[in-house]
Amino acid sequence: MDINSASTVVLQALTQATSQDTAILKPAEERLKQWETQPGFYSALLNIFTNHTLDVNVRWLAVLYFKNGIDRYWRRIAPHALAEEEKTSLRAGLIANFNEPVNQIAIQIGVLIAKIARLDCPRNWPELIPTLLESVRVQDDLRQHRALLAFYHVTKTLASKKLVADKKLFQELASGIYSFVCSLWNHHADSFLQQICIGETAAINSLERTLLSLKVLRKLTAHGFVEPHKNLELMEFLNTVFERLKQFLECRRQINAESSCSEKLEKTIILFTKVLLDFLDYHPFSFISLIRRSLEFAVSYTFTSAGEGVVFERFIVQCMNLIKMIVKNDAYKPAKNTEASKPETLEAHEIKIYFFNYSTLTEICRRLVSHYFLLTPEELSMWEEDPEGFAVEEAGGDSYKYSLRPCTEVLFLDVFHEYSQTLTPVLLEMVQNLHGPTNVEDTVGLVIKDAVYNAIGLAAYELFDNVDFDQWFKSQLLAELQVTHIRYKVIRRRVIWLIGQWISVKFKSELRPMLYEAILNLMQDQDRVVRIETATTLKLAVDDFAFRTEQFLPYLESIFGLLFQLLQQVTECDTKMHVLHVISCVIERVGMQIRPYVGCLVQYLPLLWKQSEDHNMLRCAILTTLIHLVQGLGADSKNLYPFLLPVIQLSTDVTQPPHVYLLEDGLELWLATLENSPSITPELLGVFQNMSALLELSSENVKTCFQIINAYIFLTSSEFLQNFAVALCQSFCELMQDITTEGQVQVLKVVENVLKVNPILGPQMFQPLLPSVLKGILDGERYPVVMSTYLGITGRVLLQNTVFFSSLLNQIALELNQEMDQLLGNLIEMWVERMDNITQPERRKLSALALLSLLPSENSVIQDKFCGIINICVEALHDVMSEDPDSGTYKDCMVISHFEELKVSEDEEPPTEQDKRKKLLALKDPVHSVSLQQFVFEKLKAQQELLGEQGFQNLMESVDTDIVRQLQGFLQKL
Repeated sequence: MDINSASTVVLQALTQATSQDTAILKPAEERLKQWETQPGFYSALLNIFTNHTLDVNVRWLAVLYFKNGIDRYWRRIAPHALAEEEKTSLRAGLIANFNEPVNQIAIQIGVLIAKIARLDCPRNWPELIPTLLESVRVQDDLRQHRALLAFYHVTKTLASKKLVADKKLFQELASGIYSFVCSLWNHHADSFLQQICIGETAAINSLERTLLSLKVLRKLTAHGFVEPHKNLELMEFLNTVFERLKQFLECRRQINAESSCSEKLEKTIILFTKVLLDFLDYHPFSFISLIRRSLEFAVSYTFTSAGEGVVFERFIVQCMNLIKMIVKNDAYKPAKNTEASKPETLEAHEIKIYFFNYSTLTEICRRLVSHYFLLTPEELSMWEEDPEGFAVEEAGGDSYKYSLRPCTEVLFLDVFHEYSQTLTPVLLEMVQNLHGPTNVEDTVGLVIKDAVYNAIGLAAYELFDNVDFDQWFKSQLLAELQVTHIRYKVIRRRVIWLIGQWISVKFKSELRPMLYEAILNLMQDQDRVVRIETATTLKLAVDDFAFRTEQFLPYLESIFGLLFQLLQQVTECDTKMHVLHVISCVIERVGMQIRPYVGCLVQYLPLLWKQSEDHNMLRCAILTTLIHLVQGLGADSKNLYPFLLPVIQLSTDVTQPPHVYLLEDGLELWLATLENSPSITPELLGVFQNMSALLELSSENVKTCFQIINAYIFLTSSEFLQNFAVALCQSFCELMQDITTEGQVQVLKVVENVLKVNPILGPQMFQPLLPSVLKGILDGERYPVVMSTYLGITGRVLLQNTVFFSSLLNQIALELNQEMDQLLGNLIEMWVERMDNITQPERRKLSALALLSLLPSENSVIQDKFCGIINICVEALHDVMSEDPDSGTYKDCMVISHFEELKVSEDEEPPTEQDKRKKLLALKDPVHSVSLQQFVFEKLKAQQELLGEQGFQNLMESVDTDIVRQLQGFLQKL
């Protein structure tokens, strides 16, 4: 089929694919998908989207299909890769005419030219850059703009390549075209500044070209030169940026805010600042000659009257970020030993010292606090109209790069940290001027006090030695919290925030009851913002290392009730999450003491869960709260099962879409529920049906999955194994084939726990896994941690289920075509040889007990390995025996008495139901119930009786005399 016929067929399919009728749309999409790998398909698409007479939607779709095809089939090594001849034709077609009339399509064409350039330029597409440079010179406005647009996307893409060879190619390109792009940018900038005085239509076209050429220059300047300070033209351009910024800022001041140029003009001004920020980021040493000018420029516009009526918010943010990056730049900070610093670093440091003199620093500090920190009329009206939006406004992360308030606060912190000696007295003076409560009628005074307190809170760590916060708290701050006037809410909110900032810095323990009293009062404040801020400070107080539960208990019931009320009162999803995190933190820190007070919360959470069906992040917060609630309630958490178990079921079901958000917290809740469950219920057992699909995911949550399986084993081994052992064993067999060494150990530990809890039923249930364990020992498994686990499992079977061990050994002997005794001998030999791989004392004792259980025996193989068995026993005795200083006798320190209770100190968590189950299990476990010393004695006595005195003596002579002497030392003190 020729290209014209193909284009007709493809055009028809694309037209149908833009239909709103799914009966027409779906078959068309299927046909287009099938043609993706057909020769000529992309040539047909090129014909369609470059035909300006066709419907815009069809052309748009053709560009998108073309772009997706580049990603999948352009590389030479891709499956169904495009033929080289077609690629050559497509490259030529894309840059034949830069005359696309629709801007959105022109942008997409620019992007796909850049995608191909990333793979083919310059080696397979040497004509691209010359063609683009030629096209941006033409007089035709449309062609010039579209070529410039493509040029920008190509430059941006090539600049992002990170391989050394690619960087070198880009640097060669940059040095070849930099001069031309500079003159192009200057030309368009001059044209704009002349035309804006005459009329906006021509001016906006020039401004668009100024913006595009500046975008190209930004990439070339930041990424195109290894030592940019040596390029005179580049440094001249950067110096010109300051002049241009002044011109464009003045131009913005003069034109009408409603002007069509206004938005694009602001974008251009911001782009100028990005050029400087990028250059500083990538080339701090080359930037040194610009430090002084940058600081003078930025400080002048943001901290003096020069900026009044000229600057706008986004520009202020950029200027402040420029100051911040210079102040904080590690390249400009000399080492403590100045001789070890680079000369450039010392030069930069000197420039900073000269610029940041006392008067400049003082002015910056005062302006930040008394101007930029002030609550704006917009913020105060937001407080009234949207209190929750105001209270939990997002800050932190990278918000300082884009938003004014976080930007000013971060700059203040960085400048204060760097020049704290100079600025501390300035800030303290500002505080001293605000002594005592402020008149509620003095609105200006209130917002100034709010700003100063904000500064004291932000600089808490820096002011540690200069502010007696405890005294200030008692003498003034507490009194300010008690001023209940509605207008004083600004100060109440700020003071409780301020206390939160200082709690972890400097706050005496004995003052905490006074703080809890204040929190209790403020949680009843008439203003919602104050209540939310108080909850935040409560979390900081409770989450602090100096928190003492006994100090908080008198206030727990009242504060918890008020927190619950706040949770019900707030309406926004983010605020509910915020309050839930506070509640979770309180529950976590007070533990079981919360039990009497959670009734209302327990009744409310199911309703909140139902209401938050479309808010997965809120549901995550509910899950976190439930985890802490279950841990606090302990065995009483069984009363939550009607709500808890369906929540766990949904959160951990991989067939349900919400699992993407809820799975991690859902698994933690499942585990906490099992650990605190007093007994199994059919519903709790039923949730385990979700597990096999979770194990197939093999995600980062697999470790928690193993903990959950272990928890079921400890909770109800027989019932659990009867229901799920077959499926679980199958999952484990599949997992073992493609899992890391650590993962294999986790699987084997589960099997080990099964054998520990149920030594009779366990080995039968997990029989398919056990031959590989025995073979692993015989083959001398090279990973010590895996070998240790293999020996632990084998020790359990040998010690507690001898009949099964014999049948397993027999099965492997038949498979390997060896004698069973020979195999047993090899096994014992490898066990003795690799005993040092076992580091846990429990497993070392288990190995000794297991090998001793082979005695008494007349089997020549066992007698032949007798020396090795005794060696292991003596090693284990050294591990577990401790001497009683009073009686001088030895005692097996691993043997646990029935009468020992789990002792809990004040700082420790009380034992969970699972801890109690493990304790009871340990009482039945031979490792903890059988004295190794006694067991060795009995087995050797039985062997002596079997062989007779002489035969036993001959056997003992095979053991090293030093080992025999150590053994006798242990046995004499029985």
